[in-house]
Amino acid sequence: MADNLSNGALAGSALDTKDVFRQIYHDLKKDLLQDPAFDFTPESRQWIDKMLDYNVPGGKLNRGLSVVDSYKILKGGRELTSEELFQSSALGWCIEWLQAYFLVLDDIMDNSHTRRGQPCWFRNPKVGLIATNDGIILRNHIPRILKRHFKDKPYYVDLLDLFNEVEFQTASGQLLDLITTHEGEKDLAKYTLPVYRRIVQYKTAYYSFYLPVACALLMSGGNLDNFVDVKNILVEMGTYFQVQDDFLDCFGDPEFIGKIGTDIEDFKCSWLVVQALERANDAQRTLLSENYGKTDPGCVAKVKALYKDLNLEGVFADYESESYEKLIGSIEAQPSKEVQEVLKSFLHKIYKRQK
Repeated sequence: MADNLSNGALAGSALDTKDVFRQIYHDLKKDLLQDPAFDFTPESRQWIDKMLDYNVPGGKLNRGLSVVDSYKILKGGRELTSEELFQSSALGWCIEWLQAYFLVLDDIMDNSHTRRGQPCWFRNPKVGLIATNDGIILRNHIPRILKRHFKDKPYYVDLLDLFNEVEFQTASGQLLDLITTHEGEKDLAKYTLPVYRRIVQYKTAYYSFYLPVACALLMSGGNLDNFVDVKNILVEMGTYFQVQDDFLDCFGDPEFIGKIGTDIEDFKCSWLVVQALERANDAQRTLLSENYGKTDPGCVAKVKALYKDLNLEGVFADYESESYEKLIGSIEAQPSKEVQEVLKSFLHKIYKRQK
């Protein structure tokens, strides 16, 4: 494993962690394209090569890099050895592979058009519903990477269990989102705070917040059964992150956040609409029912005006400060200073973010 690094990723000390992380993607991809379990044809190897480059490394890489950053903090902030850097990066990439798998299939389910500034993978000529199988291949690459690089580790089985558990939680959250948002008639009565929290917790928080830290804890010799409080804090942080996302979708500056929000048009079970429903009088509820989920800009404007009338910007500001205080209190109750630092590094990356 360290050999992979010395040949590429660590050639030159000027490379920062993200550069090294990106190089390790190419090392992992090279291994997968030569996997002895499958007798590749030139055409199939070329397909997978292109499919991986299109879907795996194109995001912000925050989830994957968080494994490396968290592991470094857990090791007291010292420089990682080449093997530690490779292994923490490989686990980070497993999360990015998991993300790619979810997004490829999610885009098909939602009939989406663009992802990360380019057409969704299934929208490409010659791809279409082959993308469904590509999603399955992406998912199957994760245990291939784990087997190749972690089979001799005492925490190997725990890693397999962790990825299986989080995938199940995320897929179940996606199911809840799909049947709540898309099934049958549009019915705002289904949109309540407990429903919203459950969707967010399972669909987003486990794989985006808990999984990177859990990987770092396993690598550093931790037993995840001893970190249930840490899991709960990270899931709460993931919920807070999604609430921010929902708020920015409506009130953020599209120039700054890099996209135009469409939660109102898409009839999303957004934190804002849930809060509006809790506060609205009968006339305001009627206005919401008549205008939410419509693509007409006039309808969208009416919903946004109602959000302002209900002072949801103020409600969000209160929620944000209360969440921060509660999270800081929970974090500082953790016995390990290193674990506290990991959790605070996550929180400070997202607190009062603008995009």
